[in-house]
Amino acid sequence: MAVTALEVKALRDQTGAGFMECKAALNETQGDLDEAVTLLRKRGLARAAKRAGRSTSEGLIGSYIHMGGKIGVLIELNCESDFVARTDEFQALLKDLSMHIAAASPLYASQEDVAVEAVEREKEIYRSQLSDSNKPDHIIEKIVKGKLEAYYEQIVLVDQPFIKDSKITVGQLIATTIAKLGENITVSRFSRFKVGETP
Repeated sequence: MAVTALEVKALRDQTGAGFMECKAALNETQGDLDEAVTLLRKRGLARAAKRAGRSTSEGLIGSYIHMGGKIGVLIELNCESDFVARTDEFQALLKDLSMHIAAASPLYASQEDVAVEAVEREKEIYRSQLSDSNKPDHIIEKIVKGKLEAYYEQIVLVDQPFIKDSKITVGQLIATTIAKLGENITVSRFSRFKVGETP
């Protein structure tokens, strides 16, 4: 089945991928747009993973004020070059992340930022909750691991479901932008302020 230019354009509009990538994805999926989007997303995440170790010393600081000045966010989003920092896609990501932080109130940018003691304390709580369950140790450890992932989803920015599309995490949103722009992107730090909250 021949893929039309209109189908390629629709896929490009949805994913931001290049013309040839979109055409190839549609050919591979026999013109199924949803399948093609999934295929491009998987490829983009794979490319983003390859860029993960690269240094990010450029970027922008963004801010967002919500609810008539009751909640405010400051965030530093980094990339590899000033050129990418000035692109519309990078700035849109910065705005989306600011709004997400205001709404979802994460405590940490990544799992690596969570103190080891806090993680161990959570694990100990989960293990003690299961101590009377008569389950084998390896099953208990699997359950503890699952509960820990749920804990990270509550407090870690990149593990949270994205507020505008709960089918993806914030980390996947960032990875998609990395795939589009061809540079590593990281959240260095952020602060969320709410009137009346003590630091």
